[in-house]
Amino acid sequence: MRGERHFRGAGNQACGDRHVVTPRVSAIVLAGGRSTRFGGDKLAHPVDGQPLVRFAIDAVARVADEVLVVVAADRVLEPPPTDGARIRLVRDTLADAGPLAGLRDGAAAATGTHLLVVAGDMPSLQPGVLRLLLAELAEPERDAAVLGADRGQPLPAALARDATLDAATALIACDRRSLVALLGELRTVTIPAETWRRLDPDGATLRDIDTPADLPQPPAR
Repeated sequence: MRGERHFRGAGNQACGDRHVVTPRVSAIVLAGGRSTRFGGDKLAHPVDGQPLVRFAIDAVARVADEVLVVVAADRVLEPPPTDGARIRLVRDTLADAGPLAGLRDGAAAATGTHLLVVAGDMPSLQPGVLRLLLAELAEPERDAAVLGADRGQPLPAALARDATLDAATALIACDRRSLVALLGELRTVTIPAETWRRLDPDGATLRDIDTPADLPQPPAR
């Protein structure tokens, strides 16, 4: 590990008499689930006056050049405006096919060479940790980076777009539709918990919302 390297957008950055080309990053927010355990549309559920999905969008917008929100074909979801980011909706082409199919559709629509993939129900993503994930792709022979944790979680993840699109398409053709299977097909590095938790001591980045009991609670009066 060489410490945090920042991926802050596309284009050339002057460095003396040289130009360093930084990768273009496309963030993909997976928002196509049916929220069966929640008992309603959890991504639209208000938290501090904002829909839950807003928090994931805002977090990835701080480190990506564009944000693609992948939703079910029949879903009505207007992502809120976010300063400094270009946000697009991408519709699932396979109904109820799981997150890998949504990721494949997002990757196909992405303009970046690097992908930052999160779930729409992750309200406390830490931008410093997301940058750390992206920095791992700068190392040679790496297609994917994930966070080490007690229970294996495939998201958030940083992915090389072309390798991801090829692997996801092949897996879906074989009716294998899990994100874990995708990571098994890619050259994946896991960032140890003791490394990324220096930026996020409470592990908030891995938090997701499955049921109403998982929602942030208002402070006690």
